[in-house]
Amino acid sequence: MNVLGIESSCDETAVALYNSERGLLSHLVYTQVDMHRLYGGVVPELASRDHIQKVTPLLRQVLKDAKLDLAALDGIAYTKGPGLIGALLVGALFARALAWALNIPAIGIHHLEGHLLAPLLEENPPTFPFVALLVSGGHTQLMLVQELGQYQLLGESVDDAAGEAFDKTARLLGLNYPGGPELAKLAETGNPNAFDFPRPMINRPGLDFSFSGLKTAVAQQVAGKIFAAEQLADIASSVQQAIVDTLTIKCRRALEQTGLKQLVVTGGVSANRSLRQSLQKMTQPLGATAYFPRFDLCTDNAAMIAFAGFHRLKMGQTEGLAVEVKARWEL
Repeated sequence: MNVLGIESSCDETAVALYNSERGLLSHLVYTQVDMHRLYGGVVPELASRDHIQKVTPLLRQVLKDAKLDLAALDGIAYTKGPGLIGALLVGALFARALAWALNIPAIGIHHLEGHLLAPLLEENPPTFPFVALLVSGGHTQLMLVQELGQYQLLGESVDDAAGEAFDKTARLLGLNYPGGPELAKLAETGNPNAFDFPRPMINRPGLDFSFSGLKTAVAQQVAGKIFAAEQLADIASSVQQAIVDTLTIKCRRALEQTGLKQLVVTGGVSANRSLRQSLQKMTQPLGATAYFPRFDLCTDNAAMIAFAGFHRLKMGQTEGLAVEVKARWEL
């Protein structure tokens, strides 16, 4: 079964092709970072227009790379939400029109479900059930994943997500957009113990997160001051360490409370090398294993949408002709 995946929830246009027997055949991602960097953040209208321009050439290239044509497609999966409403509509309308023209089923996929399932595309995937840490730009959530479609929220951020803490701190330090990766890069040359920033809510019971206080602490530290390059690196490294420590402590607590031995870490922040090292180190004494998607599947991509779509279509789920997208959508 060949399933085409289309992702257009924010500032990446992505197309992928997944085969039920051969795995991921091809996937391409076009990022709009250079365009949005001029404005210091994503401009929704520009994002939507760029998706329109890029989705067809990406589809043609993916089919060419996989040595298949449109007639070989058995189904189409697209991101239904959450995301920017205009951007979502581009992918959804394209997918539904193509599915109608080919007389094949289409299915709308929850963007976060795609992220949760991305590590299952690896050679040594986790098995159900597992604990999942979802850390993307706007989400920090701990989930108990029993099986496909059965997700229990264990804890989440009550204010800023970890990705937002990275981005907002980067803005305070005057780093370029996108701030998170820029801060992580700068942190590599700094001292993670130079500044004692708070690890919010680690001494409270439960698995919720809070990162707004960390951002405030950084703002107070840098207000009205001029720092040398070495000091900026120390701030970045100390902020990153505070975020990593907080996530690691809560993940350990989730594993201990559930008794599970598998931790899946996914979303854009899961590409952070410091976080990967910390979680791998934490799980070893517990006899547990941490699973991560490959780096190019951490950020928004269509491979995870195609993979999730295959499983949904295999279960007999499809979407009607009416096109519905959701800017906000609980998993």
